[in-house]
Amino acid sequence: MDVIIKIFGSEPPCAKCRVAYDIAKKVSERTCEGALVEKHSALSEEGDKYGIMMTPTIVVNDEVAFVGKVPTEKKLEEIIRSKM
Repeated sequence: MDVIIKIFGSEPPCAKCRVAYDIAKKVSERTCEGALVEKHSALSEEGDKYGIMMTPTIVVNDEVAFVGKVPTEKKLEEIIRSKM
């Protein structure tokens, strides 16, 4: 099963949003080949679907995983693996 990781951030991206995206890319490449990491504006229609109120917000396979903080690589990897 493919994993879709959506990173919702501010525009332009703040430092925490950039770090969250970088961690998601790194972990997804290490964890599973089929992972797709997408960047979205918190104020986009996509962001409205999830009721984004804080950035960064990380959504893994349509479930909000982190809100307003940058996850550790280990914690994000655990969540990705649980969705595979």
